Amino acid sequence: MPWITGVLMSVVLLTACSSVAHVQKDNNVDISRYKTYAWVAGTQKDSLTEKPRVTDLTDQKIRESIDRNLQLNGWTLSKSQPDVLLVFDVDIQRETRLVSDPVYSYPATRWFYSPYTRRYVPVYYPSQFIGYDRRRETYREGTLTITVMDAKTEKTIWQGWTISEVDGRRLSDHQIEDNVKAILKKLK
Repeated sequence: MPWITGVLMSVVLLTACSSVAHVQKDNNVDISRYKTYAWVAGTQKDSLTEKPRVTDLTDQKIRESIDRNLQLNGWTLSKSQPDVLLVFDVDIQRETRLVSDPVYSYPATRWFYSPYTRRYVPVYYPSQFIGYDRRRETYREGTLTITVMDAKTEKTIWQGWTISEVDGRRLSDHQIEDNVKAILKKLK
C-alpha cells in the first residue's frame, strides 16, 4: 500500500510541473490526414527591443525538438510537396505581478516578578500574524507559438502556444522540450 501512495504522489507532482498548452484550430479541417511538413522561415522579433532576431542556438533547439516530437508521432519532414508548412515564434516580454508575503511579529519572552513565589517567571508571547507585505515584481514571460498552415492554401489550420516564466533572456533546453511536448500533444 505505501508504494502505491508513492507512485500516485509522483504522478501528481510530475503532472503539476508540466506546461499548459493552448490551441486554436480550424474545425472544418481533419488534421489526421496530414503527415508531411516543411519549415517556413519566419521573421521573429524580440518584444523587448522590437528588432528582428537572427536564427540562433535557441531557435535551432526549438526546431530540433519540434522535428523530434513530430517524427515520434509519425510525421515526416518533406522539402518537396509537404502537406503542411510549419512556423514557430518565441516572444519574451516583461510582465509584472503582485506578490503578497505574510508578515508576523517577533516572538518574545517577558519576565515578571511573582510576589507569591518570590521569583521571576517567564511568559512567552508567540509570533502573531500582522498582515501582508505587498509588492510588485517584474519577471520575464516567454510565449512559444507553433503555427501549422495548409501547404496548398497557406491558410492557418492549427496553432498552439504555451506561456512560461523565463529565468534569463532565453528559454532553457528543459523549458523548450516541455513546451514543445505540451503543444504537440494537442496536435490532433
